[in-house]
Amino acid sequence: MIEMPTVLSIKNLHVTFGMGEASVKAVRGVSFDLRRGETVALVGESGSGKSVTALAALQLLPETARFPKGEITVCGSSVLGAKEEVLRSVRGNAVSIVFQEPMTSLNPLHSIEKQVGEVLDVHLGLDKTAIRTRVLELLGLVGLRDSERRLTALPHELSGGQRQRVMIAMALALEPDILIADEPTTALDVTIQAQILDLLESLQSRLGMAILFITHDLSIVRRAADRVCVMKEGEIVEQGSVEEIFEGAKHPYTQRLLAAQPRIGMPRENTPTEELISAKGLKVWFPIKKGVIRRTVGYVKAVDGVTFSLRPGQTLGIVGESGSGKTTLGLALLRLIESDGEIRFQGKRIDGLSRSEVRPLRRQMQIVFQDPYGSLSPRLSIGQIIEEGLAVHGMEPSRDDRRARVADVLADVGLDPDSMDRYPHEFSGGQRQRVAVARALVLQPKLLILDEPTSALDVSVQAQMVDLLHSLQGRYGLAYIFISHDLRVVRALADEILVMKAGEVVEQGAAAKVFETPEQPYTRALLSAALDLKVSDPELVAD
Repeated sequence: MIEMPTVLSIKNLHVTFGMGEASVKAVRGVSFDLRRGETVALVGESGSGKSVTALAALQLLPETARFPKGEITVCGSSVLGAKEEVLRSVRGNAVSIVFQEPMTSLNPLHSIEKQVGEVLDVHLGLDKTAIRTRVLELLGLVGLRDSERRLTALPHELSGGQRQRVMIAMALALEPDILIADEPTTALDVTIQAQILDLLESLQSRLGMAILFITHDLSIVRRAADRVCVMKEGEIVEQGSVEEIFEGAKHPYTQRLLAAQPRIGMPRENTPTEELISAKGLKVWFPIKKGVIRRTVGYVKAVDGVTFSLRPGQTLGIVGESGSGKTTLGLALLRLIESDGEIRFQGKRIDGLSRSEVRPLRRQMQIVFQDPYGSLSPRLSIGQIIEEGLAVHGMEPSRDDRRARVADVLADVGLDPDSMDRYPHEFSGGQRQRVAVARALVLQPKLLILDEPTSALDVSVQAQMVDLLHSLQGRYGLAYIFISHDLRVVRALADEILVMKAGEVVEQGAAAKVFETPEQPYTRALLSAALDLKVSDPELVAD
């Protein structure tokens, strides 16, 4: 077998932020090579140094970064300490990068044509006609449908999968030798995730480029990578082929990562027969208005005729792709948006209640959002965040009593009560999600709606969160509505499954039955994409 040339070589790399005693050693002695046509995965939890290592190869780290030791060579050129003109030739030409969240990487004010074309203009100086021709070629290469019609589209007019395809088109514009993919599928639905992985595999085969794949999702690593480097606290603790790592991991940290899968809960006994919450024919239609007088010409049927019931101590998993109506359904059940149809809570209809009549029910119906950093106020300590609901609902008039309750609930979710005077930015992603759960739990609710609470978390933290939710449910008899596109987590938590597509329920039933013998082609496509990461029929999951 012919050994391919090395296109990226990192030797004994050290990266430090800050000076003196306050300095942080983000990367410590990292060494690995990447060969042409090869995919190397950098794997590890958040904060392990994966992205810092990759950004160092492009010299895109902030000015506070220092490189006490090490060497980085890209296609034969040393980049550490290189002049700007050398780096400019490396960036885009030799190495390109695709970031985790395309919505924050793309300019919201510029069209797709302008953003992809900018790379061609800056590096190649092409005229407008040549740029448009090349942009259309790139968009076709990455499988963006109706690419000519999409040229004038702004990022918000595209789906998550389409935006990620645009980012890949930008990265491939100059046909780089190396593509750095930094968590490119984390925020995507499982079906779109599988499509993006298939796309990268196809492009790699066609263009012969090397891929440095940064992820915490080991199922993706097994599917996409040739070799794996496992990082922990800035060091590579183990590296080898995919087979060597997955079949014979030697380091305890690697073994722990591989074992960190959400565990399915024990079957429940003596489940209550009374309903806690139910919906019948629930609809949320948003009017489409056009013309000068804004006449209604149609409706977006975000939720269309959903019926279900949920008992205390049970979990209903709501699954489906982005735009299927999952979150809209949850908000309608909480009466946070207008809806038609029947909603009952504890046997009483609440769909016709006014805002003031619903307010006393709020403490019994709580929600935990996907992004705890965005839903927690950065100006308040976590103690203030958690106790706010107690003050609003008049549950603990004394401040000392409120702080005592906050301390109890922090202990319940596995956080140190003494940390209540710290702020959200001082916690990790998993800890912030525990704070969000504590904020809901402190009001002693009967129903908790969890909207994608684990999608941005590392696999080990996901498993911890699932264990926590199981524990809290068993202790307090909580009912959960768990909204997610991550079917591994749903499988570990849910008693009943409700599969949504384009606002409608296409399949529902006991979780075991839906997972083992799904009846609908759409459900089978979702399960195939999530559990095997291979979509058998791409027509079922149109982008």
